[in-house]
Amino acid sequence: MSAVLNPEASLRPMLAADLDAVCRIEPTIFPYPWTRGNFDDSLKSGYSCWVYEHAGEVLGYAVLMMVLDEGHLLNISIATPWQGKGYGRSLLAHVMDIARGHGALNMFLEVRPSNQAALGLYESMGFNEMAIRRGYYPAPNGREDAVLMGVAL
Repeated sequence: MSAVLNPEASLRPMLAADLDAVCRIEPTIFPYPWTRGNFDDSLKSGYSCWVYEHAGEVLGYAVLMMVLDEGHLLNISIATPWQGKGYGRSLLAHVMDIARGHGALNMFLEVRPSNQAALGLYESMGFNEMAIRRGYYPAPNGREDAVLMGVAL
């Protein structure tokens, strides 16, 4: 199935005013969601934070941290009703372009091995598994590993 993005949806920098909408989406995506404070700290720290928006509704968001010549994708999410329509791919491509624009040579991220949809997206965008971070994520019965992935930009 070919995903067609709504031409009226747009990407723009995240604002503090977006945090209510972002914090409504976050717990519906992740079992251990970021807090409002995590997002607020990211904005205050000058991280590259983006929202996907349509008709005033936030569809998704991403947070990118730049360190020297590396980009680190800290969070990327698309609200459940909008998943599978190409917005995640478009948002990831946008963030990769932002990292390139800031001089990044590589981009990295962590993902739960249980998140097969995300793994598939990242692999399709050129990311490769680099390592396993043992016990990285909280999980209902202890901790879950993370797959560290990277891509040359």
